[in-house]
Amino acid sequence: MPKFPMTQPSSYTASFTLDKAHYSECYTQSSTLSHDKKTYFKANVLTVFGLIILLATPVNPYAAWFVIALGLLETISVYYHKPWWVIRQMLSKASHSEVKLTIDEQGILTESFHINNRILWSDVTLVTETELGFLIYFSLGKTAMGKDIASKSYISKSCLSDDAIAFIGQKNPTVA
Repeated sequence: MPKFPMTQPSSYTASFTLDKAHYSECYTQSSTLSHDKKTYFKANVLTVFGLIILLATPVNPYAAWFVIALGLLETISVYYHKPWWVIRQMLSKASHSEVKLTIDEQGILTESFHINNRILWSDVTLVTETELGFLIYFSLGKTAMGKDIASKSYISKSCLSDDAIAFIGQKNPTVA
């Protein structure tokens, strides 16, 4: 992947492809899913509820087996969350497209045939450096109730120069 040349003071550009490796890295670096008892709680409740319906009530057994099947499906979806997420991204229209990344004093701009998105530094609430990239947490605005609408985006270091990495590190609002 090409490294950023410095095109003007504090402006860096690069491009990358939205491929399976990129999506897999994005998931592993940004996912907060853990495989513990709490994660499988809903699946376990559905399965136990289905068994109770099946064994302790006169309700049609098909309904009970349906609830049990939902519990098992939920268990599988939690267990295989990463491959399922990566496959969904690979099936999207943006998959395999080239993305141009521009990082400057205003913010982070991602441009492709399918989407143009700018994250302004003024909206960034936190920059977290991971082993392979950066998680950029930012606000999308406010809800009608006045709460912040929070989001996050991942930028891989694989296409960033050392100057660009240092520049992003300096933009962390928690450090300032």
